Amino acid sequence: MTRPDDLWPSAGPWQPVTTGESGAAVFRSADGGRYAKSVTGAERSALAGERDRVIWLAGQGIPGPRVLDWRDTDDGAVLVTSAVPGVPADQVGIGTLRAAWEAIADAVRALHGLPLAGCPAGRDLRTMYRLARDVVARGAVNPEFLSEEQRGTPPAELLARLTPQLDHRLAQEADDAVVCHGDLTLPNILLDPDTARVTGFIDLGRLGRADPYADLALLFGTAREAGLDGAASFTRRYGIAHDPGRERFYRHLDPLTWG
Repeated sequence: MTRPDDLWPSAGPWQPVTTGESGAAVFRSADGGRYAKSVTGAERSALAGERDRVIWLAGQGIPGPRVLDWRDTDDGAVLVTSAVPGVPADQVGIGTLRAAWEAIADAVRALHGLPLAGCPAGRDLRTMYRLARDVVARGAVNPEFLSEEQRGTPPAELLARLTPQLDHRLAQEADDAVVCHGDLTLPNILLDPDTARVTGFIDLGRLGRADPYADLALLFGTAREAGLDGAASFTRRYGIAHDPGRERFYRHLDPLTWG
């Protein structure tokens, strides 16, 4: 695997980043201003897709990283992006998170309001369900990603419970599809802890057209884990009625798609 030290030694020493759930090797430059993701083999295509998503979103007025460099070598591919200032929303105190909640709703609404026609990728329910079938069939579901309600139940049964809802959820998506982040958890939303304003979204590898609840289910779930049950106030600010059944469907589907 190509390390960023080999390509950009002047920015080194690059430090490995051990937090997060990316399948890539992630590094931070010595000055903290850049991040590099390095992959090999079949993961090159996925990283190239993330590069294209970052480039597209940077041109839409939504705060996030910028692509600084891209290298595809015999040993692997490396994507270098700018760091986004701020603190992950799961690392601020509950008071700051509460103060930022309306700003987060406004930022998510702006992201979801981008024109679908220009979005370079899809992240629709058919794709998610196909991924889930593959991950479940390979026995690759990570039990740590499952909600408390799901743990202790075989993944094949978890997926089977969702299948009868598929046609209904596909119809909802057809009516309401937006540009989704794809992994809209608190760690992927950065905040200015002094002003409680959103400074940007990070980890854009799953960005694409999808049902808004593919994002909202993850956001509300991680907010509850942090001590904020804010679904009702968020959806009021965002401008939709809260749909607990729709939220639950996507909250239970998403953990089956990682593996």
